[in-house]
Amino acid sequence: MVNNKIQWFPGHMHKARKEIEEVVPKIDVIIEVLDARIPFSSENPLIGTLRGEKPVIKVLNKRDLADPTMTEMWMAHLEKEQGVSAMAITTSHPHEVNQIMDRCRSLAPHRETMGKNIRSMIMGIPNVGKSTIINSLAGRVIAKTGNQPAVTRQQQRINLQNGVVLSDTPGILWPKVENPHSGFRLAATGAVKDTAMDYDEVAFYTVEYLASAYPERLKERYQLDALPETDIELMEAIGAKRGCLRAGGRVDLHKASEVLLHDLRAGALGGLTLEKPDMIETELVQVEEDNARREQEKAAKKEARRKRYLKNKR
Repeated sequence: MVNNKIQWFPGHMHKARKEIEEVVPKIDVIIEVLDARIPFSSENPLIGTLRGEKPVIKVLNKRDLADPTMTEMWMAHLEKEQGVSAMAITTSHPHEVNQIMDRCRSLAPHRETMGKNIRSMIMGIPNVGKSTIINSLAGRVIAKTGNQPAVTRQQQRINLQNGVVLSDTPGILWPKVENPHSGFRLAATGAVKDTAMDYDEVAFYTVEYLASAYPERLKERYQLDALPETDIELMEAIGAKRGCLRAGGRVDLHKASEVLLHDLRAGALGGLTLEKPDMIETELVQVEEDNARREQEKAAKKEARRKRYLKNKR
């Protein structure tokens, strides 16, 4: 298993965090947009710190690309464990997007009673579909959209003309992804730029999970009678089926990786979810154990250096 951690924190994201901290006290409801395929990994831990006690709506976007059974499980998990309001949408159905405003009204009824606009703020990591949601709610193009992460760069306030004012924020990532599994899932779904991690390693990680959780999808999509035992052999089989060949007939694993990840992101493999609540619990326990082990190793090295220093002084 991979032991490295993704790190990022562009300057504009640091600035965005500071701006959000200043605005949050004036907000009534926070809307956090998640990727329904990776509800945990696309959840920014900084938001939990920034929001304080503000009511939150967790919007699992791209539900059409996710496993519907798993989406229901994740919504129940979020509502029970975090005490938030959770809902699943796809931006291809505007009526689902509009239901976000109904949730806002239910969480801040006092504002309507006072005859004042509900002040909402929408947050989410890059490339989770936040800008598309904003444009749908506003009924016009306000936020720039794109398939690359970090398109939105500055805050803006939008009067939706329906009793709700929406504050948009740049997609903010956090300084370090502690769970290496989350790093791979973020990369697999396109939440971070493809240059943030080794592209082939992301595909190997992804295909190994898919072979375990959705083997029939892989067989059907790539016309495979059976799945090879290892991730590399499986990627070679996919590459061979899709003509990803180099001179001499060898499979180009990078091209095969592009095929797999493009199919995943486009929904060509059907609705699938890359993580489950019980998986996350196990992974977080492992992260804590790994962190504790590293701290012990660091302390041991420091003590060894201290003893060596004292010995040399004699």
